[in-house]
Amino acid sequence: MLADIFGPDLLIVAIVLVVLLFGGAAIPKLARNLGSAKNQFEKGMAEGKAEGASSNGTSAANDASTPASREEKSQGG
Repeated sequence: MLADIFGPDLLIVAIVLVVLLFGGAAIPKLARNLGSAKNQFEKGMAEGKAEGASSNGTSAANDASTPASREEKSQGG
């Protein structure tokens, strides 16, 4: 996927630069942190979807009563 976008030569240069900048010992730690950040992001997205689905059900009931209450208020009742 990434190699299709940038090409293999640019990918090799990027890997060499990362090794030179961070050192060989820091790369596994960086990869581990990146993986953990990805997992936390996916967990948050799943929680957000679950909250969205549960709030959609309750908001539909609230939305159904809202127009009637608005009509009563506009009529003075």
